[in-house]
Amino acid sequence: EPTVRTELMEQIPPIAIFLQESRPNFPTAFFEYLMPIVVRYLTDVNNQVRKAGQEALLILLEQDLVAQSDIENKVCPILLDLSAPDSDDEYKVEAVNIICKMASMLSRTTVEHMLLPRFCELCSDGKLFQVRKICAANFGDICNAVGQEATERLLIPKFFELCSDSVWGMRKACAECFMAVSYTTSPEVRRSKLSPLFISLISDTCRWVRQAAFQSLGPFISTFANPSSAGLYIREDGTLSIRPSTQDVNSNSCQPSRNVTLVPSSANTT
Repeated sequence: EPTVRTELMEQIPPIAIFLQESRPNFPTAFFEYLMPIVVRYLTDVNNQVRKAGQEALLILLEQDLVAQSDIENKVCPILLDLSAPDSDDEYKVEAVNIICKMASMLSRTTVEHMLLPRFCELCSDGKLFQVRKICAANFGDICNAVGQEATERLLIPKFFELCSDSVWGMRKACAECFMAVSYTTSPEVRRSKLSPLFISLISDTCRWVRQAAFQSLGPFISTFANPSSAGLYIREDGTLSIRPSTQDVNSNSCQPSRNVTLVPSSANTT
């Protein structure tokens, strides 16, 4: 019964957290009994069961409850199978979505060696625009996960393809994540490659693409600045933020903390 399997998936994360906190034999119980169920349900015939399995997997990864060996030997192989060229369309869309979401939770080596080649293939998927759109929307996160070298060598060429995609929604998604992609590259790549590419988006024939590009113009320009002198920094979620000045920090010292790292810029220090 699909509803039973769905309910089971929803209970696995709290069970795993309880075992980790309360039982010394957590690894054995989790790896031998619970993790195989999660992996198996990623390929369930019922889409609600699969969705519950995907959500459970992401929670387990976020809580750092999945061993590296299970990630490399069980989770990644399943996702690679589901996102293969001959895979069912629905399974492929779900798999690429999970790959993009879990990239920030895995080690850089795992993402680069196991998932990045498939992600690059999916960026050029000519059959399903939904797959390409997911890749475009999450492009900045993947760049951040693999770092500058892999971004410039493998991902920037794919980003150029997506920015010139025939579907305007793809180009719009690229414009929206442009700052995150730019932040991962070197100043030279930013200047010589990304700047002309951004101009093409801001001059796009579709007004929705142009609008998204104009909204990203300021954040994109900010990636050219020296963070220490401009007072800018990138949060862990990829959003641009401003470091308060020393005067602001002092005047707000009696206010409750908002969990923002308060580091004055060198310009203000001067």
